[in-house]
Amino acid sequence: MNRQHIGILFGGVLLLVVAMGISRFAFTPILPFMRHDAGFSLEVAGFLASSNYIGYFIGALWAGFIYRHRKNFLLLSVVLNVLSVVLMGMIEIYMVWLVLRLIAGITGGLIFVLTSSIIMDYLAKQSLTRWSGYLFSGIGLGIAISGLLVPYFEARFAWQGTWIGLGILSALFFIITFVLWRNLHVHDGMKVKKSYETKMSRGFMPWLIAAYGFEGLGYIITGTFLVDIIHNIPSLQAYSSYSWVIVGVAAIPSAPVWTVLLEKFSAIKMLYVAYIFQVVGILLPVFSQTVWSVLLSSFLFGLTFVGIVTVTTAYARQLFPTQSGAVVSLLTTFYAFGQIIGPIIAGKLVTVYSSYKAALIFAGAIILVALMVMLCGRWITGKRLATLEKTIAIDTQSSP
Repeated sequence: MNRQHIGILFGGVLLLVVAMGISRFAFTPILPFMRHDAGFSLEVAGFLASSNYIGYFIGALWAGFIYRHRKNFLLLSVVLNVLSVVLMGMIEIYMVWLVLRLIAGITGGLIFVLTSSIIMDYLAKQSLTRWSGYLFSGIGLGIAISGLLVPYFEARFAWQGTWIGLGILSALFFIITFVLWRNLHVHDGMKVKKSYETKMSRGFMPWLIAAYGFEGLGYIITGTFLVDIIHNIPSLQAYSSYSWVIVGVAAIPSAPVWTVLLEKFSAIKMLYVAYIFQVVGILLPVFSQTVWSVLLSSFLFGLTFVGIVTVTTAYARQLFPTQSGAVVSLLTTFYAFGQIIGPIIAGKLVTVYSSYKAALIFAGAIILVALMVMLCGRWITGKRLATLEKTIAIDTQSSP
């Protein structure tokens, strides 16, 4: 892998740091400070989170229809994304916050899908597909950066200065990417005709999409409220920010690690393991509220949620190698739809039961549903494909 390839891949990593680690997930460690100073409830926080995820849903869906000028759309989305982060610290009006989080979500969805498809296409063209997992390490890197910087910025500039500081950092990452990508030429996407392989592969997609949507619904509850959960446990309050750093540190290497394992084991087996580990991580704080259990919960969460994104996306792209943009967009759209609902349900459950435990139990149960959908769907599809292949073989033998 030469310097140019590394630079282009690194630029993609930085864009995911901006869109996912900062614009999207920095809200998690900043939330306790915003709630304390602004005095809004967890239910209100859920609406702010869902506004962002509604935007992410729109952006991911929109990206699937962008076939021309993908690079220009992507760079413009990054500029608007950075502005939405900076303005969060400059304006203290709840309705404006909702709009800003919506804009951050729309541009974040566009950035994730377009960056993923552009980098995956580029690496495939250079016969470097095995490096694609490193792209998603940008999610974990961004989470780790936000987890480390939020307490530092907040102690000196309050939560308002934290948003502004993170926005400036995002702008710096954008400039670096712009320079690294100055010679990157992105070809327009093409709608391909249906082939026999595409029709065969499509049998895998409905259950994969459904499982991924349930994953989005379940994981986002911990992904949104983890720091606030720990912050509201008096004996663990000092560790709340560290927990988010642990999530990021675990997520950074998880994408390339899961990618390497994907070369040795089937995608379904890897997803099965990832879903089980994630359920354990989500439910640990329900049954044990010690320092080690909370940090282990954070580690398992970071290890698995990026891993599930990596393996699911890679598996879908194997099925549809010429339609990376549309495939990533479709998966991300359903993933985002689940995320819209999650924070709202969590906020309602916490309000009714006056405890985070109900929300975490709900999240763990939903991830188990995702696992069952995936396993049952894969089994049914396997039987159908086996029958179809047998029919084709008989027809071939009987034909003159």
